[in-house]
Amino acid sequence: MPGSPANTHSSQFATPDLCDEFADEVQVVEPMFVSYGGRERFGGEIVTIKCFEDNSLVRELVAEDGSGKVLVVDAGGSMRRACLGDMLAERAVSNGWEGIVMYGCIRDVDAIGVLDLGVHALGAHPMKTEKKGIGERNLAVTFGGVTFTPGDYLYADNNGIIVAPRALA
Repeated sequence: MPGSPANTHSSQFATPDLCDEFADEVQVVEPMFVSYGGRERFGGEIVTIKCFEDNSLVRELVAEDGSGKVLVVDAGGSMRRACLGDMLAERAVSNGWEGIVMYGCIRDVDAIGVLDLGVHALGAHPMKTEKKGIGERNLAVTFGGVTFTPGDYLYADNNGIIVAPRALA
């Protein structure tokens, strides 16, 4: 929400402007994501998870301090299960996460849509995941034509998602 303390710094950019100013530094993610979160513009340092139809690590990470960070989840592009729902999204908000990019599906879209959290995902699916504790964190993941490296920066708005090796805004 514009003007809220948690959103103050991330509301100072537009991805087209960043692309114009830093064309040699940014990678642009292919336009495949839908914006579901209540925060339309978000950015921060990338933290990654790689999992497939198991959101155990998502549950762990959103419980950690996410101030200034964006969680990037490579869920393998699965369209069969949702790796994020309203309870985990609420936990992400309470722990200061700027946003979540889900290369897969989410659920509880109406509830997530009113949270002060940026959420981009491939789609929505009502089925939750299995909880087997399977997955990896903090490794480079690639989808949408871009490699997301922990420690790099991601910026997202209604124009798209970009990644850069350093903070741009």
